[in-house]
Amino acid sequence: MTTVYEIRSAVNGLGLSGQFVCLHTSLRSLGKVDGGARSVVDAFLSERCTLLVPAFSWKYAVSAPNDRRIERNGRDDAVRAPAEQDATEGYSVSTVEIDSDMGAVAAAVVRSHDRVRGNHPLCSFAAVGELADPLVTEQQPLDAMAPMRQLADANGFVLLAGVGLSSMTLLHWAEQLAGRSLFRRWALDANRHAVEVETGGCSAGFGNLETAVGGLAKEAQVGRGLWRAFPAAEAARLASDAIRRDPAITHCADTGCARCNDAVLGGPLL
Repeated sequence: MTTVYEIRSAVNGLGLSGQFVCLHTSLRSLGKVDGGARSVVDAFLSERCTLLVPAFSWKYAVSAPNDRRIERNGRDDAVRAPAEQDATEGYSVSTVEIDSDMGAVAAAVVRSHDRVRGNHPLCSFAAVGELADPLVTEQQPLDAMAPMRQLADANGFVLLAGVGLSSMTLLHWAEQLAGRSLFRRWALDANRHAVEVETGGCSAGFGNLETAVGGLAKEAQVGRGLWRAFPAAEAARLASDAIRRDPAITHCADTGCARCNDAVLGGPLL
């Protein structure tokens, strides 16, 4: 069983105590944790971290308005994906809704009574800790990666805990730094109005950026998983440089992936 003490020791050993930390984690990689996901969050808070997590919620998505067509947008905006259904309720920063694939630890942050959540219906971030507000309050529907920018400005870190680079949301901000536009989708806001929002694209090929950013990582074995801590600003800079040199480096293994193909071309024409 992985204990809170072991998690705190890893946080401290990686130099993350008292820092801003964007956490991407697989709770399963820790094995059985005494106290579950909530104990993981508490361990970081006990180490005086300000903890940031992606808290995506695609249940609020709606199809594009009939008069809004965007070229190179990762799909034909006039065609709804087979499994896609329009939302019937609007997003609010107070909701505890979060996609299941965000993981149990992110869900525990969202359910925290003192957390702060960004104003983005589909790709919000949530944060807890004494300095949570500055990390997420600038996020808006057309500024999805503001928390990543704030994290870098605060000399914060990204921690991959039992997951790979395909989970590192910071790399979508690196795409922007490299000159790409993020994709546009639509969602219902708190007033149930359809609003245009920025979203990231396919991240399945982000592992190709290991050659660019892997050397930055400080590593520790925790439970059954490998923890890798990256300085956010430097990782974003090196990744964006790599994308400028070779735009295809982020492409996934599917040569027909519309999101990857359009991203390599620079993203949507806005």
